[in-house]
Amino acid sequence: MSESSNASVIPFTVEDEEEAVSVKNPAERLHQAEAVRMAEAIVFASAEPVTEKQLAQRLPDGVDVAAAMAELQDIYSRRGVNLVRVGDSWAFRTAGDLAFLMSRDSIQQKKLSRAALEVLAIIAYHQPVTRAEIEDIRGVETSKGTLDTLLETEWIRMRGRRKTPGRPVTYGTTDKFLDHFALEEIRDLPGIEELKGAGLLSTRMPANFSVPLPPADPDELTEDEDPLTDIDLEELGLLTPRVTEE
Repeated sequence: MSESSNASVIPFTVEDEEEAVSVKNPAERLHQAEAVRMAEAIVFASAEPVTEKQLAQRLPDGVDVAAAMAELQDIYSRRGVNLVRVGDSWAFRTAGDLAFLMSRDSIQQKKLSRAALEVLAIIAYHQPVTRAEIEDIRGVETSKGTLDTLLETEWIRMRGRRKTPGRPVTYGTTDKFLDHFALEEIRDLPGIEELKGAGLLSTRMPANFSVPLPPADPDELTEDEDPLTDIDLEELGLLTPRVTEE
C-alpha cells in the first residue's frame, strides 16, 4: 500500500477554517491588544473603580469589554499591582501579599463601634432592610447616629422605600463596601461555616440557624420597594430643595 493510502483524514469544516482564520487574524489581535491598552489607561487614571458600562462608552465600538478586562487581569495577576473586579467595576489594587509594604503609608481610619459593625453586617446580609427590621434582628434600638456613620463611610446607601405604611427607607451596601472588604460581589460574603471557622459565630448555634443569602444584584429594587424620587431625596436631606419663583 502507498503512503498516501495510510494517511489519516482529519475532518475540517468551513466553520473550523473561519474560526482558525479569525483567531490568527493579525489585524484582530492588534485591535484587541490596543483595546486592552486603552482599558488599562482608563482604569489606571481613574480615582474610583470604573464600570464596564463606562469602559464600553470610551472604548472603540465592537470591543469585547469582558474579554479585554479578563486579558488585562491575567497580565497583572503576577505583578505587584493586580486588576480586581469590584461589583461591575474594575480597579487596580496592591497585590494582597505585598499589602504590608503600604502599612506605614496607610491612613488609620477610626474603628467602627460594635453597634455600627452589627448594623453593617445586618444590612450586608439582609438587604434591602429598613431601620425597624434592623432593630428587630438586633433586638435593640438603632440610633440615627449609627446609620449616619455608615452612610458617611459610603459603605451603605439609601436605596428605596418599602411599600408599607409610612414608606420606610430601605438600606443596602455600595461598591465601596465591596472594595474595602475585597469582595468581587456581595454573594462573596462568608457563609456560616466560614464565620464559624473565623470565630465570629459560636460552634453551638441552633440547628435551624442560617445565614441569609444576599441578592445577586444588590442594585435591583425588589417587588416591595419603590425607587427614591427627588421629593424623597429632598425630605431625606440628600437633595437641595428647588427654589420656585413666585
